[in-house]
Amino acid sequence: MSTAPLLLRHDDGRGLCTLTLNRPEAFNALSEELLAALQAELDKLAQEPDLRAVVIGAAGKAFCAGHDLKQMRAEPSLAYYQSLFAQCGRMMMSLQKLAVPVIAKVQGVATAAGCQLVAQCDLAVAARGARFAVSGVNLGLFCSTPSVALSRNLPRKAAFEMLATGDFISADHAQSLGLINRVAEPEELDAAVQTLVERILSKPRLALAMGKQLFYRQLETGMSAAYDDAAQTMACNMMDATALEGVQAFIDKRTPNW
Repeated sequence: MSTAPLLLRHDDGRGLCTLTLNRPEAFNALSEELLAALQAELDKLAQEPDLRAVVIGAAGKAFCAGHDLKQMRAEPSLAYYQSLFAQCGRMMMSLQKLAVPVIAKVQGVATAAGCQLVAQCDLAVAARGARFAVSGVNLGLFCSTPSVALSRNLPRKAAFEMLATGDFISADHAQSLGLINRVAEPEELDAAVQTLVERILSKPRLALAMGKQLFYRQLETGMSAAYDDAAQTMACNMMDATALEGVQAFIDKRTPNW
């Protein structure tokens, strides 16, 4: 048994935290223990006021091969599976609840719950050779929980085709469907992610925090309620000192003093 940590954390001192899935020998499959490690770190991050962005990457050749099937098969009971998928769902929702943007950095394959993890992140950058699939149906198990995130990223028919066929799609195709934001050559993946991070770090934290919360909240409501919520959010955002300074700087034709 490896004694290496299942999850690595690196902080750059500017508010960027990188979490690295560290089960390369198992293609970073989401075991119960790895899910628990992710949950613990996300809970900590949610309490860190200086946090500005999170990158989720992976060690080895694969991003994430989904749930640990050997572990799942070892204890076949309804109560166990209910607990496992609820645990996974809590972790996925914690990504959305974080006040800062979360970026997936993807290489190799992202399958089943691994593809769900990519879809659940706010942004995603992938190496050109990366491939994506929700392939549980090939084993007789429809990827129901991944379908929640997938159907909120992709056009409906494209999402269902992936779920019903289990087929892989390329990074370029994933970008065209909206699953990921950018594709980079493998040797340029880190730089592409860093470019996106730098754009985020240059923006006020409060504006992004309020905006992220509103962005996901309004998606689950009707249009009229969404506009009401958005108007209130913008009004509150406008009263923040950074927004007032930003608007004044625009008027004065100078750089904001944040």
